[in-house]
Amino acid sequence: MNNIPKSLREKLRQVSYIGNLKKELVLESKIDKTKKYLFELNDKNIIETVMMEYEDRITVCISNQVGCRMGCNFCASTLEGLIRNLEPWEILDQIIKIQEDNNKRVSNLVLMGSGEPLDNFSNTKKFLELVNDKNGLNIGYRHITLSTCGIAPKMIELADLELPINLALSLHSPYDDKRQEIMPVAKAYKIEEIINACKYYIKKTNRRVTIEYSLIKGVNDSEKEAREIIRLLKGMLCHVNLIPVNNVEERNYERPDKAHIYKFKDILEKAHIPTTVRISMGSDIGGACGQLRKGYKK
Repeated sequence: MNNIPKSLREKLRQVSYIGNLKKELVLESKIDKTKKYLFELNDKNIIETVMMEYEDRITVCISNQVGCRMGCNFCASTLEGLIRNLEPWEILDQIIKIQEDNNKRVSNLVLMGSGEPLDNFSNTKKFLELVNDKNGLNIGYRHITLSTCGIAPKMIELADLELPINLALSLHSPYDDKRQEIMPVAKAYKIEEIINACKYYIKKTNRRVTIEYSLIKGVNDSEKEAREIIRLLKGMLCHVNLIPVNNVEERNYERPDKAHIYKFKDILEKAHIPTTVRISMGSDIGGACGQLRKGYKK
């Protein structure tokens, strides 16, 4: 920039940094309009981002960390552990690059890619400010969903910001011992503690909480589990999103058959717990979290 004084250029060099995500790979599903992106960061690390196009909106699933240290057994993102947190601009640039690549505006965001957003709390908070700002991407808070494994103190801290974003809790078992087997982070926070944090979030934001539940054949898909979920969630402003588990080579988890999934859903709905089954998108392009990055690095 030769049109500004040399002294100012030197100052900018000292105090600022211009980063840029490099589009490394794009795969487009032949089944639906899902696109999966691998972006290379300035330090050569790779992250992945997913664009899902619906009739009325474009939703982008963004990564928050390189890798993850939560250790969830059904997720490929956590196999190598946490490499580092993403900076706010690195989270934001995923959306910008996808908008540029498709010449379409992204209207909805889910922080459900690689990483635990509340484990990168300060950068996540700054990102939310930037993406919502009218001089940023101007995406409304109500169009943003943040998914967490259940870091209870940070859920409380997020609630105290009183941002009307949607909170999604990864539950995956209504029993502490079983939940700890599936997701080791559960050893730090009991189910009672995280459900109370959800109730506090609802009280502070007046937003319905989504309870994400990965159904794993023979592990957490019995009627007994369904009845305990009903007991836990009774009277709470929430809905359950059942997620038939994706196969990960390194794990031996399998998804239940369709009839069993909908039987589980029916038990919850008869108890007046609103329940949906997540539609798997981009399954032919490694649509599940961490799969494409893992395969590409290999």
